[in-house]
Amino acid sequence: MYGWIWRHLPGNVWVRAAISVVLVLAVVLVLFQYVFPWAEPLLPFGDVTVDNGAGAAR
Repeated sequence: MYGWIWRHLPGNVWVRAAISVVLVLAVVLVLFQYVFPWAEPLLPFGDVTVDNGAGAAR
């Protein structure tokens, strides 16, 4: 898959590398701005139980 993307990018190696960095940053931006906030209420990571039981190490 990455080879296919690399072959279809225009320019020489340096231009392709710059475009690749921009594409990766765009994907990360979309994930953090839209996908992760949408998925967060659906994930069970907020259901954490912590107590001060007698078995706690001091």
